Amino acid sequence: MNSKDERDRAALDWLLESADPGVRYLARRDLLRLPPDDPQLLAARREAHQSGPIAAILDRMAPEGYWARAGAGYNPKYRSAVWSLLTLAQLGARLEEDERIARACAYLLDHALSRAGQFSQAGAPSGTIDCLQGNLIWALLELGCTDARLELALDWAARSLTGEGVAPKGDLQAELRYYAAKCGPNFACLYNGEKACAWGAVKILLALGKPPREQRTPLMARAIQQGVDFLLGVDPALAAYPTRTGDRPSRNWWKFGFPVFYITDLLQLFEALAALGYRDDPRLDPVYRIIQQKQDADGRWALEYEYSGKTWVDFGEKNQPNPWVTLRALRAGRN
Repeated sequence: MNSKDERDRAALDWLLESADPGVRYLARRDLLRLPPDDPQLLAARREAHQSGPIAAILDRMAPEGYWARAGAGYNPKYRSAVWSLLTLAQLGARLEEDERIARACAYLLDHALSRAGQFSQAGAPSGTIDCLQGNLIWALLELGCTDARLELALDWAARSLTGEGVAPKGDLQAELRYYAAKCGPNFACLYNGEKACAWGAVKILLALGKPPREQRTPLMARAIQQGVDFLLGVDPALAAYPTRTGDRPSRNWWKFGFPVFYITDLLQLFEALAALGYRDDPRLDPVYRIIQQKQDADGRWALEYEYSGKTWVDFGEKNQPNPWVTLRALRAGRN
């Protein structure tokens, strides 16, 4: 196959014939773009929840709504509630299809979200961090959760990015302040040497871009623009963002994976910016070229970063053509 259109068509056919019902469902939803009420799509969604990875993960959930261990759900990696809900969201799970998903969303909000809107590793605001905040907001909205507390979480995500109304971490009397890990505005993170963390930036932009434009507050709009300016302030294909020691960027930027947790790849950076309306921005051309260069002669993309043996479900063999990564890459198309 020579042309891109031929390769893409072959890849789509491969996904539609996949043994995994979740792959078949998302190919119909996101690539064929069937209407939400299409009987074929609804049947595929139902099948994806009754068998395959979604069903396997939900079957491991405790009746109360958590996985592996009660509480805020960050540990143990990568089987507790945080990682299970993130995976379910990436698999296309929806709470309308299974009431256990609604139960799990409510449990996480009750145990991992502080009163000021910070998602936390332990439930207290001091445990907040951008990658966790962005991941969980995006995941819960993607799963169909409409809990009003998510408005607080979005407000903190935006406010802590711009710095509006947030005191320095040393101001212990302030109602809203930064903390040891989430230590300052513009994605500052302890684990990145208190410099701006581009991985966290991608997660926050995914979250802020999830609500429809008309539902975004002026604060959210300002935060989105600041985040876009940061990510596109350098050539994103080079990922020359601040690092803890000033060394080269992580090689994981160029390894496409599934599922995607706090580690970020260039494909997810493209996904986040595309969702905000920057799909055809020429500054993303180098990233798009990298995405296309990874497509093989049969139109497929390989799994380059994975969590085999660490999650409830494995999603393929490393460095082999992978339907989930192929689905992600085809969704990033510019047609």
